[in-house]
Order: sequence, then C-alpha cells, then structure tokens
Amino acid sequence: MPLAIIVGGFFGDEGKGKIASYLAVADKPSIAVRCGSINAGHTVSYMGRTWRVRLVPSFFVNPRTKLMIAAGALIRLDVLFRELDETGAKGRLFIDINTGVIEEKHVEAERNDAFLVREVGSTLQGVGFAMADRVLRRLKLAKDFEILKNIVTDVSFEVNSALDNGELVYIEGVQGTFLSLYHGTYPHVTSRDTISSAFASEVGVGPKRVDDVMVVFKSYVTRVGGGPLDNELTYEEAKRLGLIEIATVTGRVRRAALFNIDLAKKAVMLNSATQIAITKLDALYPDAKCIREWDKLPHHAKVWLENLESTLRVPITIISTGEDVVCTIDRRIELGLKR
Repeated sequence: MPLAIIVGGFFGDEGKGKIASYLAVADKPSIAVRCGSINAGHTVSYMGRTWRVRLVPSFFVNPRTKLMIAAGALIRLDVLFRELDETGAKGRLFIDINTGVIEEKHVEAERNDAFLVREVGSTLQGVGFAMADRVLRRLKLAKDFEILKNIVTDVSFEVNSALDNGELVYIEGVQGTFLSLYHGTYPHVTSRDTISSAFASEVGVGPKRVDDVMVVFKSYVTRVGGGPLDNELTYEEAKRLGLIEIATVTGRVRRAALFNIDLAKKAVMLNSATQIAITKLDALYPDAKCIREWDKLPHHAKVWLENLESTLRVPITIISTGEDVVCTIDRRIELGLKR
C-alpha cells in the first residue's frame, strides 16, 4: 500500500483526523500530505492530549513522518505558525512552492458576502475568495513569502520520489464527498472538489499510483451550514440520541441525521473506495466504547457493521470506538489487506 488516500464520505465531520492519526501510529508512513484549507478542522486525541488542526496533517503524532501541504491547498500564515507550535511539527513540515496563501482581504470579502453568509452557511475563513483569486491568476503563493523560504519544497517531486523508493505515503483529504464543488449539493458546497481523484491532483500524483482509497463514514451523518440533509433530526431528537456535536472551525452545532445508505453507496462509487473506516460507533452503540478487538464488539454493533459491509461491497477495515487513537479496531490483517 505505497499510496493511500483518506477521504470523507458524507458532508465532512466524519472523523478523518481520528483515522489519520491512528494510521500514523499503526502504519508509520514516510510522508503524509494534507489537502484543502483552513475551513476544515481535524481533531486528534492521543496520549491524553487533544489537538484541533486546520493545516498540519493529523499524522503529526508520528514524529518520524515528514509532513507536507499540497500545491492545491490554501494556507493562512497565522494559522500555520500557531499549529506548528502547538503540534511540535517544526522542522518536518514542508509546503509546496505553489500552495496558495489566504490574506486578510479574502476573509473580509467573504464575511461581507450576504449569499455566502445567509444561504450557503460558509465558514467565512476567506477560502472561497482566495480560490477565486487563484482562478483569476492573482493569488499569492507560498514561494512569494520570505517567511516561508525555509519550508517550501516541490511536494509532487518529494511524493513521487518516495513512491519510487517503495515508501508509504498517505494523502489526507478534507471535508466530505458531498461538499464537492462538482459532485455535491451545489450551491451548498465548498470551493473545491473533495473526492479522492481531486486530492491526488492537488498533491501531484497520477491515478495509476494510487493503491488504496479509504472512505471514512461516521455512524450517522452531520452537516454544518445550509443545504439538504435527508431525514434530518430535530435538535431534541439528536440530543436524545446523543448525536449533538460542535463544529471544530465554526463552533456551530452540527445538524444530524441517521446513516444514509444511498449517499454512502454514491460516495463509494465516486471515490473508487477500496476500504471503509467507520467512526463514532460508540455514539450509536455506547456499549462498544473503546473496544479494540472485533470479536469483543457487542453482537448488535457487529451485525450493523456486517450488514453495512455487505450492502456497500467494500471491506470495513478500521472502526473507531472512541476519540483516542487507541480506541480503534483494525481488521486489515484478518481481512488479508495488511501484512
């Protein structure tokens, strides 16, 4: 599995940070590359600490993994340097020379756009306006900033060279399949494509180099901002079921619904999924809390997973049963997908 991509299967908030940080510890990749921008937050809980990162790859918990930010990504300098301090990633995080840089003018423009504020429910981080400037060829890039001169590199060259040497590389996608600018619930979407092939493009690797695509589904569906959400639960229903969440970036309460099998099938198709990770199983089945072995799962939780796996026709390999990295079931060896 020299190159694998992690991608969200719903509307973001699926727990990709948890899965990525587990894989950092379990697989010890040589390189991990993060795509997207600061409007997507990933939460990492490990050894009694919790981090919420918007730029640094969630793989930072492995001190030997070289961390990178893709050419197609967007950064903001204040967020970048704060996270470098918080995660201890200084000296091993590198940014592509062509990574775009969000400036304050982009943030101000987005916060003054009534459509984005009221209709789309934008996170108001300046990402959309920065992407528009990139399309218009007037956005400043990482190579234009003196403060970044010691950490810029050619990420596509670094990744492809590592793959040539048989090293393991992970690409950490952001947000979710149905926030895709092209395949999502337009216009209530983000400003980029968010499926696996798009993340490969952001990094600069061709499709023939991708060995695995792990689509992450939460045991239920959540969404921040506007747009359709089939079978949406009321706040009271979600609270009764223990499904209330607060968004990492915006601080807003996430809208919630039960697992959507039709969306899951389409996400599997759009991403060419080879594996599935399920998170928050303990929210759906509290008696599964922090169980780490498949055979020790409560029967009803195991039946739900087996039915889901049969319906989606893709192996469920990683199951998160709690926030901490250690609260994880890894079935890859028993399924013959990892040596």
